[in-house]
Amino acid sequence: MSLTHSQPAVAAATSESDAPSYRQPGGSPAAIAHGLAEQFAQTAAARDTQGGTPKAERDALRASGLLALSIPTQYGGLGANWVETLDTVREIATADSSLAHVYGFQHLLLASVRLFGEPSQWEPWFEQTARKQWFWGNTLNPLDKRTIATQNPGGWWEFSGKKSFTSGALDSQMLLASALDAQTGKLLIAAIPSERGGITLYHDWNNIGQRQTDSGSALFERVRVEQGELLLNPGPLSTPFSSLRPLLAQLIFAHVFLGVAQGAFAQARRYTVHESAPWFRSGVEAAGDDPYIQATYGEFWAALEAARLTTRHAAEVFDAAWQRGGALDEAGRGQVAVAVAAAKVITSRTGLDISSRLFEVTGARATHAALRFDRFWRNLRTQTLHDPLHYKLKELGDWVLNEHYPTPTFYS
Repeated sequence: MSLTHSQPAVAAATSESDAPSYRQPGGSPAAIAHGLAEQFAQTAAARDTQGGTPKAERDALRASGLLALSIPTQYGGLGANWVETLDTVREIATADSSLAHVYGFQHLLLASVRLFGEPSQWEPWFEQTARKQWFWGNTLNPLDKRTIATQNPGGWWEFSGKKSFTSGALDSQMLLASALDAQTGKLLIAAIPSERGGITLYHDWNNIGQRQTDSGSALFERVRVEQGELLLNPGPLSTPFSSLRPLLAQLIFAHVFLGVAQGAFAQARRYTVHESAPWFRSGVEAAGDDPYIQATYGEFWAALEAARLTTRHAAEVFDAAWQRGGALDEAGRGQVAVAVAAAKVITSRTGLDISSRLFEVTGARATHAALRFDRFWRNLRTQTLHDPLHYKLKELGDWVLNEHYPTPTFYS
C-alpha cells in the first residue's frame, strides 16, 4: 500500500546550504517522503515510548525540502498541488503518525495565512519559509477561549492567556496564534515568531497516542502582536475560499488516518507471513494459509481500497476548489465539505478497525511490548477524537436528506 518509489533516507542537514531538495535529479516528493518514512520507521516504536520532541526527525524534514512542498515556485517553494502534498502526509503516516501530523499542519498553517491574509503578508512569509526551511507551529484553538487580545493606544495588540493543543509549536520558527478581542469577542488570528517575548511553550504532552506531536499547552503573557501580523483581510471563514481552511484540516486528518491504517496493515502482514504460527486445528503449516486469516486480510484490503479511493477523490475535489480561488462559490465549497466528511468517516472507522483487529491475524506473540503494535490504535484513537465523528455523519445525513451543505465552522 506504500508508494513504489524508493530513495535513500534523507539525513538531517547542518545548515540551509547543504539541505537536499527534491529538485535534485531523481528526487521526487513521493520518493523523498518514502525515504523519510523508511528512516522514521526504524525508530518509531522506541520514540513512541519516549514521547517528547523528535528533533532529529524534524530536522530531517527540514533538510528534505518538503516543508516548502505546497509553496508556489515563484516564492521559492516546490509548487506541488494538494493531491501531491497530501500523498506525502499519508506516506509519512504509514511509519509515524506524529511526524505526519506536524508535517501536515505545516502545510495547513501555510494555507491558513494564504486564505486569511493579504498577499503583502503571506508572500514574504512564504519566501522566508522556503529559503530558511521554517517550521510552523499551531497555537490556534478556536474552542479554547482563555487567551484575550487587548489593543494598545499605539495600535499594536497584546495576547494574554493559556492555550491548549499546541501541535508542533515546540521547535518551530513561526506560530499561528489566536485570541478573543476583549472589546468585541471577535476571534483574532495572527502569525508571529515562535521566539517572541512572553510566549512559554510547555513540554507537557503525555497522552496515550500521537506522543511526539508536542500538542501540549502554552502561556501567552502580554505577547506583542503588530497590526500587520493580524490576518484580517479576508479573515477566517469570511468567504467560501477562506472557508476551505477547516476542510483542509479534516483532509489532512483523513490522510493521516489512512496512512496509519496502511502502516498497521503492512506491519501485521509482515508479522503474519514471517512470524505467526498457525493454530493447531487449522490443518495448515503456515499462518498465511489459514482460511480465516485469509478472509480477515481480504476484509482489511477491501476496506483500505474503499478508504483510499474515497480519500483520493476528496483530495482531487479539494484541489479543484483551491484552483478556483476567490471565484469559489458556496455550492463549490459545499461539495468539498461533503467529499471530505465522507473521507474522514471512512478513514476513521477503517483505521480503528484494522489497528484493533490486527492482533486477530498476528497472534498472541504480537502483543510483545517491544513491537508496540498497539501504537497504531493508540495514535488513531487519540487523533480521531479531535472532533466527534457523529457530527460528520449528521452533516452527511442532512445533505443526503435535505440537500443542506455543512455550515462552515473551524471543524466543518
